[in-house]
Amino acid sequence: MLSKSNSKSKVNIFRCLFVILLITNSYGQNTTYNQFWNEFQFNQTISKKWATEIDVAAAYSSTESSPNLFENTIQRSLRGWGHYYFSPRWKFSGFIAYFNNRDVPEIGQFESPEWRFALQGIYYFHKTGYTLSTRMRTEYRHIRNEDGDYENVFRYRQQIKYIQPLNSKFLRSGVVYAIASDELYFKSGAKITGESFFDRNRLNIGAGYLFSDDFQVELTYCNEYLPRNSGNQTTNAASLTITFNNLLRNLQKKIEAKKDPEAKDEE
Repeated sequence: MLSKSNSKSKVNIFRCLFVILLITNSYGQNTTYNQFWNEFQFNQTISKKWATEIDVAAAYSSTESSPNLFENTIQRSLRGWGHYYFSPRWKFSGFIAYFNNRDVPEIGQFESPEWRFALQGIYYFHKTGYTLSTRMRTEYRHIRNEDGDYENVFRYRQQIKYIQPLNSKFLRSGVVYAIASDELYFKSGAKITGESFFDRNRLNIGAGYLFSDDFQVELTYCNEYLPRNSGNQTTNAASLTITFNNLLRNLQKKIEAKKDPEAKDEE
């Protein structure tokens, strides 16, 4: 009975994500871009409850005249996190970030550097054989508009995410896993982002591989729909995320391990 219940839950989750994708693409969009996003995440455990994280990311885009994913570098960013693990089900986080949004006239983007602050909470529904989570994030964006003035934009993001290990019941070293998520964005009105309350919808589908507990890689396809006053936009993006856990600590351990045999030989 338990396995049947889990199977029905999984089917319902994928049905919801499929319906969202259909609704997203049913809107009339004027422009479609192909992009590549990559991010390197460096996590460091401080204690059982606390951890830090630094993310370094870049985004590249095609244009209307060129389908090349790497035609233009459109964004680079640096983000610093603090994480607090309140319980096995709740994780609270905050970050400060700088986004260098480049001047790319080919896709209608002007130079708009941005400082961003955010608070978020993630609730985990731990199930046998898969993990379901929901993420709530509030962002404060201080971003420069086309006139050179800075505007303050408040944005709320709500995500649901599903992770399914494929060659094991649990996530561990050597496991391949599938990922599916959908996220809705809502914002305050501003000249740079438009006056509409609904900002965008982002759907992700892909897979990841845990090389070890401290190193993993994820590759996903992202379909993003953005309604804008100047014309709706759809983005099809390939996204690569590489995560290192306790990188400096692990390197230090390896260096110390190499020194120990030398010390013994000298004795």
